[in-house]
Amino acid sequence: MQASLNIVQIVLSVTLTAVIIMQVRGQGGGLFGSAESSYRTRRGFEKTLFQFTIGLIVVFIFVSILSVRNVAGAWPF
Repeated sequence: MQASLNIVQIVLSVTLTAVIIMQVRGQGGGLFGSAESSYRTRRGFEKTLFQFTIGLIVVFIFVSILSVRNVAGAWPF
């Protein structure tokens, strides 16, 4: 069980990293982003990608908690 949770965590983290990098590319080339992109509305693909990112984060946190509980149950104390 622990090995499968670790594999799921690795896959989720790689996917989450790729999705975040895809979002950063569309927001401007500056280090802190461009000023005009700070207050604009997400539409279409950007909105879907943003919502997908939030979903991935929720799933990643849930799997992480399951993984910790699984390991904690194996400890003697």
